[in-house]
Amino acid sequence: MAYPKISLDQWKTLVSVVESGGYAKAANQIHKSQSTLSYAIQKMERLLGVKVFEIKGRKAQLTDAGQILYVRGKSLVDEAAHLEQAAAALAAGWEAEIRLAVEVVFPTWLLLQCLAAFGEEQPQTRIELYETVMGGNVEVLTEGLVDLAIGPTIPPGFAGHALMHVRFVMAAHPSHPLHQLNRPIVAADLKPHRHLVIRDTGSKRVRATSVVANQRWTVSNKATSIRAAVMGLGFAWFPEDSIREELDSGQLKALPMREGAERFATLYLIHAHGDSVGRGARRLGEVIRERVKVLCPESSRPVAAED
Repeated sequence: MAYPKISLDQWKTLVSVVESGGYAKAANQIHKSQSTLSYAIQKMERLLGVKVFEIKGRKAQLTDAGQILYVRGKSLVDEAAHLEQAAAALAAGWEAEIRLAVEVVFPTWLLLQCLAAFGEEQPQTRIELYETVMGGNVEVLTEGLVDLAIGPTIPPGFAGHALMHVRFVMAAHPSHPLHQLNRPIVAADLKPHRHLVIRDTGSKRVRATSVVANQRWTVSNKATSIRAAVMGLGFAWFPEDSIREELDSGQLKALPMREGAERFATLYLIHAHGDSVGRGARRLGEVIRERVKVLCPESSRPVAAED
């Protein structure tokens, strides 16, 4: 293995001199003498065979090569600091990586806000996200592939807390033939039209549906289903929060069903490892619950029982 000629301390010296605007200010900031800093830069120039600074007037300025070395050196110093932060987090019991499974009916914008908030607290922790549908959420939990999950089903042997209630509406583009009926829609009206379905990510791929339609497109991504509906290519049951922008902009419109115009599903927050949950997974779960209560207060309240 070839070891570097320049030490990390020398790179830190270069960065300090450049960012403080000179040897004198850098010496005060890092508590070293100007002569020590000057010698460190000269040694760097000698070992690398390039001039880092040149005198213009009374000021030392970076050469073109020095500018490149400064940028690369700063990146190296920053990476070393990040490495130390990561080591400190590990020593404090924070996981290096958290694996999270989320049912696709959970609002994407809300999920990203949760991850962003956690990332501000623990930027060194990597997140591996599994976006699941139906049986896929249960499967990754039971197979031990994730640390935390948000899903509609709590598998046997796991404990979960009710997180939020998701309202579903059946929707299509305003120009879709179903909307042109101009009357309440019954189940028989759906049969001649295309139903858009998202594929179950579980290995068995069992997808139960109460909709009887002559045509069906099964896709793998929620965004694909929404886009297809916006293009007038079919109808589907959508989580209302997932198509909020499309509903507000008029790209999608809820179908006026005579019966069953809406559905609800409860999503649970499930820790895969019970009482032995890691510090990071526990904190991520707390962040998710906090954000749901603040950003979706109505959805986090209990749904009134139906008569």
